Amino acid sequence: MDGKLEKFSLKRDVGLIGAVSLVAGTMIGSGIFMSPQSVLINIGSPGGSLVIWATCGLLAVLGSLCYAELGTVIQESGGEYIYILRTSGPVLAFMLIFTSVTFVRPAGVAGISLSFAEYAVAPFYQDCPAPELVVKCVAAAGIVLTATINCLNVRFAMSVQVFFMVAKVLALSVIIISGVVLLIRGENASFEDSFKGTNVGINPIGIAFYQGLWSYDGWNNLNYVTEELKRPGVNLPRAVMIAIPMVTLLYLLVNVSYLAAMTPRELMSSSAVAVTWGNKVLGSWGWVMSIAAALSAFGSLNGTFFSGGRVCFVAAREGHMPDILAMAHVNRLTPSPALIFTTAISLLVLIPGDFQSIVNFFSFTAWFFYAITLSGLLYLKIKKPELPRPYKVPIVIPILVLLAAIFLVLAPVIDNPAIEYLYVTLFILSSVLVYVPFIHYKICPGLLEKLTVFLQLFLEVAPADKNI
Repeated sequence: MDGKLEKFSLKRDVGLIGAVSLVAGTMIGSGIFMSPQSVLINIGSPGGSLVIWATCGLLAVLGSLCYAELGTVIQESGGEYIYILRTSGPVLAFMLIFTSVTFVRPAGVAGISLSFAEYAVAPFYQDCPAPELVVKCVAAAGIVLTATINCLNVRFAMSVQVFFMVAKVLALSVIIISGVVLLIRGENASFEDSFKGTNVGINPIGIAFYQGLWSYDGWNNLNYVTEELKRPGVNLPRAVMIAIPMVTLLYLLVNVSYLAAMTPRELMSSSAVAVTWGNKVLGSWGWVMSIAAALSAFGSLNGTFFSGGRVCFVAAREGHMPDILAMAHVNRLTPSPALIFTTAISLLVLIPGDFQSIVNFFSFTAWFFYAITLSGLLYLKIKKPELPRPYKVPIVIPILVLLAAIFLVLAPVIDNPAIEYLYVTLFILSSVLVYVPFIHYKICPGLLEKLTVFLQLFLEVAPADKNI
C-alpha cells in the first residue's frame, strides 16, 4: 500500500549451534564407519593409518580457516562456486558448477545414501550380504526423505541436523569409552610395532588420503549457506573452529578403539567396521552399531542436501543454471526447485553407484576446484588487501593447503595413471562446450521460458534476492 516491495529472500535462520551441527553433523557420516579399513589397506599399518587420520583433520582445519576468510570477505552463499566466480571469472565458475551439479555433488549424495542403506539393512542380513537391489531402494528412499525435509522448512531441517549430530556424537562416545576399557584391560596388540609394513609410495598415500578425507567431507559446508547464517563474520570462523577439531579428536579416538577391539587383518577384511566392532565388543547388542551408523549417515545426508541445494540456487541466480532453480517457495522460503533437481540427478547417479569409485573420483574433482579456490584467496590477499576482512589467516596457511590440494590431484595420476582420470578431466573441460553457446552467447534464451512459468506456478515459487 505504501509503494514499497518487501524483499523476498532466504532468511538468516542458522545460528551458532545450527552452524556447528551443519559442519560436524555432515562430516560425521558414513566415512568413519566405512573408510577405516580402506585407509588401513592402502597405508598398510595401524600407526600409519592414525597419522593419515590426524593429517586429514589438520588439513580440514587449515582449509576451513582459509574458507572462513573467504566467507567473511565475500559474504554470499555458494561456496567454491561464488568464490571462483568473483576471483577467477565465469568460465572456471561454470566448469565447477557443471561438474558439481552433474557429477561431484550427486556422487557424494549417492555415496552417503549407499552407506546409510548398507547399515540400515545389515541387521536383517546378518549371515549374508544384502541384495544390491534392496540396498539401492533403501538408499533412494533416504534421498527422497531427506529432500522432503529440506523442502519443508529451514528451521525444521536444522533441528533434524542438530538432533542427528547429538545422536552420532553419543554413538561415537560409546565406541571411544569401550575402546578405553579394552586398552585398560591390555588389548593393545595392534599398537605393537605399529608402523611395520607402512606403504610409503605416492599412490597408496594419496588414495589413503582420499579415503580419509571422505570422512572429513563437509568441512566447507557452512560456506554454501553464508546468506542464511546469523552474523557470518563472527559465527563462520567460530563454528568451524569448534566443529572440525572436535570431529578430528573423535575420529582418532574411534580408530584407536577399532584397533583395540580388532587386529589389523580383521579390520581390513571387514566390509562394515562398526558392525564388526559391535559384534566383538557389544555381543548380542552389536546390531545397535548398525542402527547408529545408519542414523549417522542419514544426518550427514541431510547436511549435504541442505548445502548442496544452495549451490544450484546461487548458480541459477548468477545465470549459469536455468532460472527456475533460482527460485524459492513463497511460503516456506526454501530453494525447493534446486533441491528437487539435486534429488533427481542423485537418484540417476545412484543406479550404477559403487562406493569406492565414487569416493576416489569425488575427491579427485573436489580437490581440483579447492586448489582453484585457494588460488583465489591468495589473489585477494596480494592484489586486494584493502578489502574489509573480519577474519584473516596468515598467508602461509592457504599456500600449505594449496600445495596439499595439488598433491592430492596429481599424486595418484602420476604414480598410477588410470584412464578414468582422463575421462574425468575431459568431462570437466567439456563444460566449455555448454558455456560458450548457451551462457556466453545466450543461444535459445526463450527455450525454457514456458516450462519455467509452468513450474513456477506448479511449485509455488518466485525469484529470490541476495541476502547480504
